[in-house]
Amino acid sequence: MELQQMLLSRPHSLPVFHKFSSLFQFSFNHHDKHSQHTAPTSYQSLNCKSAKHPDSELVNYSSNTIHGNTIRNTQELSCDTYNEMLCELCEEREIDDAMALLAQMEALGCRPNSTSYACLITGLGNVGRTLEADAIFQEMMIWGCRPKIRLFNAMLKSCLKKGLLELCDKVLKTMDDLRLERNRKTFEILIEYHVSAGRLNDTWLVIAEMKKNGYSPNSYVYSKIIDIYRDNGMWKKAMGVLGEVREMGMSLDRRLYSSIIDTFGKHGELGDAMEVFDKMQEEGIKPDVKIWNSLIRWHCKFGEYDGVLNLFDRMLEQGVYPDPKIFLTIISTLGEQGKWDGIQRIFENMKGKGQEKSGAIYAILVDIYGQYGKFENAEDCVHALRSEGVQLSPSIFCVLANAYAQQGLCEQTVRVLQLMEAEGIETNLVMLNVLINGFAIAGRHMEALAIYHHICESGITPDVVTYSTLMKAFTWSKKFDQVPKIYSEMEASGCSPDRKAREMLKSALVILEQRH
Repeated sequence: MELQQMLLSRPHSLPVFHKFSSLFQFSFNHHDKHSQHTAPTSYQSLNCKSAKHPDSELVNYSSNTIHGNTIRNTQELSCDTYNEMLCELCEEREIDDAMALLAQMEALGCRPNSTSYACLITGLGNVGRTLEADAIFQEMMIWGCRPKIRLFNAMLKSCLKKGLLELCDKVLKTMDDLRLERNRKTFEILIEYHVSAGRLNDTWLVIAEMKKNGYSPNSYVYSKIIDIYRDNGMWKKAMGVLGEVREMGMSLDRRLYSSIIDTFGKHGELGDAMEVFDKMQEEGIKPDVKIWNSLIRWHCKFGEYDGVLNLFDRMLEQGVYPDPKIFLTIISTLGEQGKWDGIQRIFENMKGKGQEKSGAIYAILVDIYGQYGKFENAEDCVHALRSEGVQLSPSIFCVLANAYAQQGLCEQTVRVLQLMEAEGIETNLVMLNVLINGFAIAGRHMEALAIYHHICESGITPDVVTYSTLMKAFTWSKKFDQVPKIYSEMEASGCSPDRKAREMLKSALVILEQRH
């Protein structure tokens, strides 16, 4: 209701209101549907009985192929066969078919075994259907099947990816109730979330608990320590971590090199970043797409356009292809400088490498950014990608939404998210941050604020990107008095403001002081 009031508070909000209401109503209905399926919210367990029909070991219901969510009646299948089919469908990422099979299976009195439950929960989590994964997880617990630590970690990762901290706390509490000790992977998942959300204090609390449980920091943890220092503007401390790594006799691996390169790049030390990059390759460590993306991103940010093109060519020569996100960064940077010949060169190079499916994505991004008109509508984009055989994933939808958002095309950004939810993919924090950014660029700060309120009301915990993007919305709309308030909310939430947020606060305070 508050979301609707916020959107209706300005006359030009009306055209987009119906798009918002349908987008979020879909999410609420989706949640309600699965909440009804799992009315018991406690994790008290019954005896885990054999997953068989009470009257027979065989079920007269059939086949190896699913058509239109119906299994053709050609042969008798045992419950063991059903479970095998469930696992196979999940491995093939045919989650809709797996859920249809589960419904038919349970209607006949069969229940999944522990392995099938694990496959379903992991599969749903991997495609962003966290609420359904939680519903299956609760059902598994109710029937007395004791999940292993690996499954708890999968649930934890899925919840954190969406920013559902309350659900994460419930998962961790259940682990404690079952006296299931957290392993290294559990701690790494928690550390990764807190670092990405900009929560410095929470990161150190998890690391302290990890050490207390007998797990010494490894290269992954050290790379995250470097990342959290980097994001909080303490890049000298980040470099100081290398001394501790060397004292332990730990050699630098790709993960650590990646964090070091990104730290130098973020602070404009591109020469040092390239020096570390070359040293890494001399030691026989091949850079992955994440490292290439990092170098290209920071060269774009600091206006080293020749370096961008050089890195792009070197990357392709080594057989590494950019993901759509970094490709969008390249074309937006070059486009802002009027270097469309560079964009054409990059695009032709990609087509020459035989990247047909990826090429479809790149072509659409170029069209959206250039506003050529072929893909003015999000539906046309999705249809074109599907016709090229591109698998529609959360990341693909996110990059399309981001492309529209960067142009301030808010209605099309919303439409992308609607289409994503129509595919059964739940909206997560990353997508909603993209939407806030779209409204910020369009100078529509009230809609940006409405999305922020929706995030909070939905049980999703905002991260540092949410707050800094909302500050950007108020800054661009010249509502400078609101910037310090958002900054204070960010600090109160436990997020450590990044350099971008601190700079916006400083600018806003200077302007406010001049006004008085």
